[in-house]
Amino acid sequence: MTLTFSGNSNTAAFVPRETADSIPFSSNKLPEIFSQFSVKPESVEADIIKGTIEECESSGIRGEEKYCATSLESMVDFSTSKLGGNIQAISTEAEKGATLQKYTITPVVKKLAADKSVVCHKQNYAYAVFYCHATKTTRAYVVPLKGADGLEAKAVAVCHTDTSEWNPKHLAFQVLKVKPGTVPVCHFLPKDHIVWVPKKST
Repeated sequence: MTLTFSGNSNTAAFVPRETADSIPFSSNKLPEIFSQFSVKPESVEADIIKGTIEECESSGIRGEEKYCATSLESMVDFSTSKLGGNIQAISTEAEKGATLQKYTITPVVKKLAADKSVVCHKQNYAYAVFYCHATKTTRAYVVPLKGADGLEAKAVAVCHTDTSEWNPKHLAFQVLKVKPGTVPVCHFLPKDHIVWVPKKST
């Protein structure tokens, strides 16, 4: 297997909470949003904005608490509301565009938390928006990797221990040739996705 740790091509940064809260973020306000960002309604950019908002407004699966953070402050607030006030953010660390071929996993795989985490995925939008979700059936790990070419990465891996509520057409089931709810599904996170976990007391 070959792993490529490329970041999201959308490099949009967070805006302050006050600014984010002043900008509509609703499918009912699309014309106003398009006008605010000078986006033509029939453009590719408009379709991206619409798709992100619709995904944020869709209902989560059973057992999942989801939230779209439109500012760093709101992401922290959601994460602390689910995990408590003492938390830390972890993300994959790798050289830009690093590709690890014939990689090996070093012996020290670190489990981040016992089934308690908030995972936030960066979305394509005019400014930074993260789709965050918390479940009680997710385990997070830090996995040190080393490629045959010497490149190294410290990847965050997430394992979903209960996939019984997932869409049977989910890509993971097609790739692994398994059915929902039969086996855990694990994957590495891209560089610009974030896992929030309780910070272990020292």
